[in-house]
Amino acid sequence: MTGDAQPQLTANAHRQHYRVTLAVLAVSALAYALLQTMVVPALPTIQHKLHASTTSVTWVLTVYLLSASVATPVLGRLGDMFGKEHSLLAVLAVFAAGLLVSALSHSLVLLIVGRTIQGVAGAVFPLAFGVIRDEFPKERVATGIGLISATFGIGGGAGLVLSGVIVDHLSYEWIFWFGLIVTVIALVATRLFVPESPVKSPAKIDWAGTVLMSAGLVCLLLAVSEGPTWGWGSARVVALFVAAVVILALFTIVERRVRAPLINIGLMRLRGVWTTNLAGLLIGFGMFGSFVLIPQFVETPPHAGYGFGSSVIQAGVFLLPSAGVMLVAAPLASWLGNRFGSKLPLMLGTLIATGAFVLLSVAHSERWEIYLAGLLLGIGVGFAFASMANLIVEAVPQTHTGEATGINTIMRSIGGALGAQIAASIVAGHLNPRTGISTESGYTVAFAMSAVGVLVAFLASLLVPTRRAVARSRAPAPGPEEPVAA
Repeated sequence: MTGDAQPQLTANAHRQHYRVTLAVLAVSALAYALLQTMVVPALPTIQHKLHASTTSVTWVLTVYLLSASVATPVLGRLGDMFGKEHSLLAVLAVFAAGLLVSALSHSLVLLIVGRTIQGVAGAVFPLAFGVIRDEFPKERVATGIGLISATFGIGGGAGLVLSGVIVDHLSYEWIFWFGLIVTVIALVATRLFVPESPVKSPAKIDWAGTVLMSAGLVCLLLAVSEGPTWGWGSARVVALFVAAVVILALFTIVERRVRAPLINIGLMRLRGVWTTNLAGLLIGFGMFGSFVLIPQFVETPPHAGYGFGSSVIQAGVFLLPSAGVMLVAAPLASWLGNRFGSKLPLMLGTLIATGAFVLLSVAHSERWEIYLAGLLLGIGVGFAFASMANLIVEAVPQTHTGEATGINTIMRSIGGALGAQIAASIVAGHLNPRTGISTESGYTVAFAMSAVGVLVAFLASLLVPTRRAVARSRAPAPGPEEPVAA
């Protein structure tokens, strides 16, 4: 055996247990996904305990999405530049610190600070996708990415269920203690079992692009989050939307001119990327809309003419079919993607999810109708999430996996913020003046709106190029001034 062969053999032996790596990455992704939604049912309790207003306590949820949207592309790019395993360790360590701050907080300000720190963990997804693409056998990449991607939805649904149990039997602080335990386990396991990727793309950090993108996303999500409170036509909300458009347009101009952009605009113009990102935004729109609408609907007392008067825990049970079936849908979508290409499960997923919202909008008077719609929604979202990351990975060069999948994660978060806030705004706009409870028509309109949004996602999926078409047009990553083949 030659001297060169021995190191190669050692490296291969060190990297052969990809299933262990996948399990570790799944735990990391699950920790982030759980903390997205676990605070939602606890917001009234937090408001009472910390003597906060309804407007101020919503920042506990909003700031997490804002922070994640800013941190995800930046850290995804740093993972491409300096190593995905090292970056993942740093992200998990910061996430743990944020959870500790929130768990020990006794004021709203400190709790919000902790949630801001926690949002950094949004980068777990692009970093995990990069590790899988670099380390896994080629035939296992699609399955691994599909499972991690589906965790986004699985954790979101499970978080709503677990939150009710924790808050009712312990206290809201235990939401963060629980998250901290899971994160520490993921941190230790990452250090022990996730190898550092040899694939790196050294470049300078684009600080101007980072600042502009951060400011633009903050303005956009702040406007969406505060629109129902300040008024969608208020001067502050309109100014924030205008500022977001102007800043993000300037960001696009800057990114086209720098040599090492934070986000390669050429990549974003690839048909396989922009169509998948549009689908991701709209699937996130529908999924987070359902997280808000279904619990509120079933918790409504029957004397309002609808609803089942469910408790927080019982409301979470209505979401169990959706979260549970994603565990089955993700590997099935990966199998379909390996066999027929990832475009097929995306098309099927968006179509099934559309059917779920149509069912909710026309039939919601019986419990079994809600369960059936949740089951269909879980299949649809599971299929869509499991396929989108693979479509992005297939469409871009390997050295740009982190930034491209990071943008896809951001699109889901932006879509989620839009879906949750707009759905809540529609329901709040249909109040019965006598009872102060939203009318059934408000939910019907909101469910129908989600159906239309996810239907547009299906139309976008039709435009996604097939795997064979992507392979034919594959070329090196375009530079800032280079044309891109659609």
